[in-house]
Amino acid sequence: MKLIGIGFGNLVAAERVISIVSPESAPIKRMIQEVRERGALIDASFGRSTRSVLVMDSGNVILSALPPETLAARFDDDAKEEETNSNV
Repeated sequence: MKLIGIGFGNLVAAERVISIVSPESAPIKRMIQEVRERGALIDASFGRSTRSVLVMDSGNVILSALPPETLAARFDDDAKEEETNSNV
């Protein structure tokens, strides 16, 4: 299981993430509110402004203070490292 840092020492299982999106659009804001109401929202932003939303395969939604581009780069770096290790 590969863990990816999403900021402030928080980690998520890379293979469980379905998508990483920006919280700006109205549909994403509605989704966050619905998930909050059913108790499946995890706020990992530590009080900072939410810059990305991770949708998990478990139905949970995680809020992060890091931008989606930064998180995507971390996933890419992890995938490249895994590929390099498998070729050894």
